[in-house]
Amino acid sequence: MTKPLICVPGQRLCILDKTHESGQGTYERQGYIYSSLAGVVDVVDKDGVKVVEVQSTGEQTLVPTQGDIVTAQVTILTQDFCKCVIKCIGNTVLSRTYRGILRREDVCATDKDRVQIYKSYRPGDVILARVLPITEAHTYNLSTAENELGVVIAHSEHGYPMVPISWTQMQCTKMYTKELRKVAKVVPENMNTKT
Repeated sequence: MTKPLICVPGQRLCILDKTHESGQGTYERQGYIYSSLAGVVDVVDKDGVKVVEVQSTGEQTLVPTQGDIVTAQVTILTQDFCKCVIKCIGNTVLSRTYRGILRREDVCATDKDRVQIYKSYRPGDVILARVLPITEAHTYNLSTAENELGVVIAHSEHGYPMVPISWTQMQCTKMYTKELRKVAKVVPENMNTKT
């Protein structure tokens, strides 16, 4: 009897080809199958194709993958980037947080050279962002260069909640002061898209 193969999130499991397919608990990237969970690797034979799956052993550990929409909180600002803490992937609250970085060129889709980080984000802002391909170990590159991405929750300098009043401004609900932000266009899930 062979020992079960234990894997961790992000571990490369095998090549992705005509005989190997990505299953539950895995994802595909650049011709390989990777684990998205910590657990035991299971290979299921379905019609001559080996489906590679990972079964979680206890508490499920999700990791952000390229293309995921994540909820993050801005922690540190510089002229070239802002550092974030990733707290959710989609609608799933993470049991641990991950580090993210949002570079100046990934803030907006247009006028990238004129973007100023402090006019888009402030420490404490909660943002929606998309995960870009990983280029640096232990840090996820993020982008808000889509209308639906950007600030969703912010507080004014006085600590009061703010509401969006345009694509680029939010207003304090108590002091009525306006601050610049890259505002997310949040589309409700239950909104009727038929016109």
